[in-house]
Amino acid sequence: MIAHSTEDLSRVRGALDFFLRNATGMSDDDVTDELVDVTDIEGHYGNPSVMLSSQISRKSDSVKLARFIRENMSPEDVEDLRSEMPDRLDDDQLFHMRFDKQAAFLGKLVLSSSSDAITVKVKIATYPKNRLQAGLIVEELFG
Repeated sequence: MIAHSTEDLSRVRGALDFFLRNATGMSDDDVTDELVDVTDIEGHYGNPSVMLSSQISRKSDSVKLARFIRENMSPEDVEDLRSEMPDRLDDDQLFHMRFDKQAAFLGKLVLSSSSDAITVKVKIATYPKNRLQAGLIVEELFG
């Protein structure tokens, strides 16, 4: 996720922490610094920005994140996600979602189509690689 120079970095970080704390079971007092990579970048017009990224690799935390997302989305967002599932699952079996940064800072999950959002990519592992099986797993997790 990108924190633009016009945004308060602590608020953007708070929005990311909303996801991380719910995925890992950390309390609001726990520091998530070890989970977040911070990179200074330059925007398209030369403006300074900060890229925040994190990777959750433990299966139990990934399942917690999926449950958290599914249980906290509005019925309308769940329906949108369900209808868009095939388009959100790419050939590498990554399931793509975007969430509104402002809503996340306020403790709410709202799907977004904006490029200025919290991007969540969930790797759906199947062996052998099978898109149909991955789609069933996505439906089970988020449908």
